[in-house]
Amino acid sequence: MRFDIITIFPRIFDSYFSESILARAQAKNLIDINVHDLRDYAEGAHRQVDDRPFGGGPGMVLKIEPIFKAVTALKKPKTKNQKPKLRTKNRKIRVILLSAKGKTFTQNDAKRLSKYKQIVFICGRYEGVDERVAKYIADEEISIGDYVLTGGELPAMIVIDS
Repeated sequence: MRFDIITIFPRIFDSYFSESILARAQAKNLIDINVHDLRDYAEGAHRQVDDRPFGGGPGMVLKIEPIFKAVTALKKPKTKNQKPKLRTKNRKIRVILLSAKGKTFTQNDAKRLSKYKQIVFICGRYEGVDERVAKYIADEEISIGDYVLTGGELPAMIVIDS
């Protein structure tokens, strides 16, 4: 099973995934965990990934453009004749937006997700992500509880650990 995590803080994951049973699972090639810096998919000299909300409102949200590029790159087909699709009924790949607004994660969700070959996690930050990400890119939104965290990195670790 392959996990891809899109975040603006990639180093947060280093120690957690290099210890314990997750490290052993990776060493045995049972799982593959890849962390991707969202800034690598941003444009401009400053590689800016945040902006004011598209429809207005307070704070800053992660922009859709770099998220779109990251997910497209991670879902790139193996053959040249196929085109990548963002939202598909593909049973092998699942794109999950980690968000306080999402459905609360349960053990049943862990079992269901374990059947996928690849899961792409989008870790929110700031006031969240551009609403179009949930509407057009993510297959589902998941929350780990009835509280707000500073980002989606801890929820990604929890879902992968389960």
